[in-house]
Amino acid sequence: MGVLPMLEKIFGTRKPVIGVVHLLPLPGSHNPTPMQKVITRAIRDAVAYKRGGVDGIIIENFGDTPYRERVGPETVAAMTLVVSEVSSHVDIPIGINVLRNDGISAMAIATVTGASFIRVNVLIGAYVTEQGIISGIAPDLLRYKRFLGSDVKIFADVHVKHATPLWAQPIGDAAREIVMRAHPDAIIVTGRRTGDPPPIEHIMEVKSHIGEGTPIIVGSGVDHWNIGDFMRIADGVIVGTSVKVNNVTTNPVDEERVKKLVEEAQKYRE
Repeated sequence: MGVLPMLEKIFGTRKPVIGVVHLLPLPGSHNPTPMQKVITRAIRDAVAYKRGGVDGIIIENFGDTPYRERVGPETVAAMTLVVSEVSSHVDIPIGINVLRNDGISAMAIATVTGASFIRVNVLIGAYVTEQGIISGIAPDLLRYKRFLGSDVKIFADVHVKHATPLWAQPIGDAAREIVMRAHPDAIIVTGRRTGDPPPIEHIMEVKSHIGEGTPIIVGSGVDHWNIGDFMRIADGVIVGTSVKVNNVTTNPVDEERVKKLVEEAQKYRE
């Protein structure tokens, strides 16, 4: 399946705009939030994204710092409940990201709840992060997906933010290795940290190395001012910080900011 058919099958449009629902701290974190408050906030943000015109959302346990590489059953249970509640309020595609790199749990949650895709920060290779060294999970994840009989798509980061690869490999070469050896459905390119945009040159390098068969999604730092640049060369964007109240990642989603960004993105769909 080519780039456009796969994305259009999920999102119903070319070059989708995907909003991030950053969850408040869940049970099992060092400072958990009552679950009803977590759910209420997640629904509010998802509805704001929907009304703002995004094509999909991705739900992640952003508030659970410091992250574990693999989460506990309480996190899986909490996220499953949140996704179920959110999906009853919005009728747009949903993705799952279980931080820091728990693609197995994300695949389980997505498959059970009917979500469309997951995000995996380190699919192959090894990266130094604030959690220590995180290694790729492709062999286990792909076999687990087959075990579940799941059609959930895998969106994989290359040179993911908040991390440094142990193998000092150019980003284009790293992306090609991921596509050839780990078989993701899309590649995500980010800046160095949350809210930072990636250099255009990185996107172009990735594109030149992986060809037209795998979509490229810009995964951080997208705002009203640069979305045109990204939409011209990438196949979609993930937005979060720039559409939050006062540009603060942990704040609620600002529906008006979402509308303005989506209106700008619409100019570059064709």
